Amino acid sequence: MHDTDHDGQRTLPGRVDHPKSRGYRVRRASRPNHAMKQLRLFALLVLAGFTFAACGGPSEPQEPGKLRLAVIPKGTTHEFWKAIHEGALRAAAELDVEVIWKGPLKENDRAEQIKVVEQFAAQGVDGIALAPLDYKALVRPVQSAIQKKTPVVIFDSALEGEPGKDFAAFVATNNVEGGRMAARAMLDALDGGKGKVVMLRYQVGSASTNDRENGFLEVMQDQDGIEILSSDQFGGASVESAKTKALNMIEVLRAADAVFCPNESVTVGVLRALEQENLTDGKVFVGFDATPVLVDALRKGSIDALVVQDPVNMGYLAVKALVAAIRGEPVEASIDTRVAVATPANLDEPDVAQLLK
Repeated sequence: MHDTDHDGQRTLPGRVDHPKSRGYRVRRASRPNHAMKQLRLFALLVLAGFTFAACGGPSEPQEPGKLRLAVIPKGTTHEFWKAIHEGALRAAAELDVEVIWKGPLKENDRAEQIKVVEQFAAQGVDGIALAPLDYKALVRPVQSAIQKKTPVVIFDSALEGEPGKDFAAFVATNNVEGGRMAARAMLDALDGGKGKVVMLRYQVGSASTNDRENGFLEVMQDQDGIEILSSDQFGGASVESAKTKALNMIEVLRAADAVFCPNESVTVGVLRALEQENLTDGKVFVGFDATPVLVDALRKGSIDALVVQDPVNMGYLAVKALVAAIRGEPVEASIDTRVAVATPANLDEPDVAQLLK
């Protein structure tokens, strides 16, 4: 749009029209001054920064003065880890700290978990709570974080080293005792405490499940009436891989009187395989952890016993221990969260029912 001056001549915006220049008009484009350029550049940079943070970049907004903690599970899909997350958030709300929850999608991605630990240590979070996928492979990244003055608490599954010395604390179920409890529950359910037994392991490098498997075998190998048909096969990190493994050894399972599985994914996978082959009746089945699928199977009698942990409490206590370590407060080196055996007979009792939610 054009303007019109007092002589009726058209002018362009920004034209200089001095009386002495009548007859020779100079059109001069307006230019933003230097200060205006800087202001626009600053606005663009701020906008770019917010966009990057929103897309998951490392520079996430942080409340001034609030502790920022990274909580890294073995995986993010199983119900067990969702309960851990719930407990971590409860502690964060109580202590007024920020929890950043990030881990591998699947529980067999060691490289991704190592990468996550290294990224958080590089970003300078105030502390890290870690459930190591591999008790050896995660040692170096943890040591590197501690060298950068980042306190680390290990939870759920052990890391090679001494709690209270090589890292601030270890918060977990007594997994060896959990395995023993599974064996005792199986012996109680077997006719006369005798029979042929199969144990399907989880995966190599997982300290928590290895302890459960060892505790189970410790009890079973002392029983005169027990024959162990298989104890060296691995179900893997997912329900699908465990089901496939179970179907591949279905004749061994068919010959067994009892089956033990040491974690959520293997228990669900084997349950599905047994259901598919109509083998749940007349076979003692003891699993580990609680999900709606497993609790329903327990009620129906397809599972005879579940060894259940308290993952909400574990997440809660891990964050509390980490905050105490950051603040220089006394921290117990090893913190034992509870474990119990759920059976069709006791699953509605308050103490057990609480762990089945």
